[in-house]
Amino acid sequence: MSYRMIALDLDGTLLDGANRIREETLGALKQCLARGLQVVLVTGRHHVAAYPYYHQLGLDSPVLCCNGTYAYDYQAHNALFSNPLTKQQARQVLEKIRQYGVHSLMYVDNAMTYETREPHLDTLLAWADPLPDHVRPAITRVDRFEAEIERVAIVWKFAISHPDTDELQAFIADVEDHIGLSCERSGHHRYDVAQTGNSKGGLLAAWLKTQDIDPAEVIAFGDNHNDISMLEMAGMGVAMGNSDDTVKASARLIIGNNNSNAIADTLRRYVVMAN
Repeated sequence: MSYRMIALDLDGTLLDGANRIREETLGALKQCLARGLQVVLVTGRHHVAAYPYYHQLGLDSPVLCCNGTYAYDYQAHNALFSNPLTKQQARQVLEKIRQYGVHSLMYVDNAMTYETREPHLDTLLAWADPLPDHVRPAITRVDRFEAEIERVAIVWKFAISHPDTDELQAFIADVEDHIGLSCERSGHHRYDVAQTGNSKGGLLAAWLKTQDIDPAEVIAFGDNHNDISMLEMAGMGVAMGNSDDTVKASARLIIGNNNSNAIADTLRRYVVMAN
């Protein structure tokens, strides 16, 4: 098969355990770009947190952000296919966050906001703080989410976490049943709360139509439950070795983990040699 697009999740997939793109992978992607393939990052991240990798790769296609909530065009500084939460929905989710005591990041306009720190956020800040000013993401502490919801124009999603699995599942069930929003697993004890109907696969399909690319011409890489829709719609869905069995069952190919050169090897075998 001759592929025209490479779609890549970031965390747990393109990025290794130190939040870096491996040199072998970077080299293979540069080869693919030189052959005219389009490389698209499809991530649960806010566009400000995806930008360092977009810049490193020298891409010009929009990044598909927040699990299919919007595509961000960095050249135009504009969100495409936008489907965020309404202000009322954001207020309702926040009520549930207070009720269940889950930790949350709230993704707004051009920043990721938080009230209190926890281990995952500490890791995120440790990655972001040393970055150069021109690529460092805005990760901002706010006093109260309630005031921030009223101040901003857009709430893209909430990224929530809780160490107690039962409490986390109770929160998810309540949000899905009573607010009608989508809760997708994005990591260990972490879920994203976003507008119902948003998905990586759905937004990728919308972008493909604008590029006149058939899904069969896409090779996609992912590792988590929020990647399943993308892996299933792509001509070649590739699950990382660090994925769980549910994710692996949705893919046509299973490769090594994100701390190996598995993506580079796969690209050279199925894309570079075939194009």
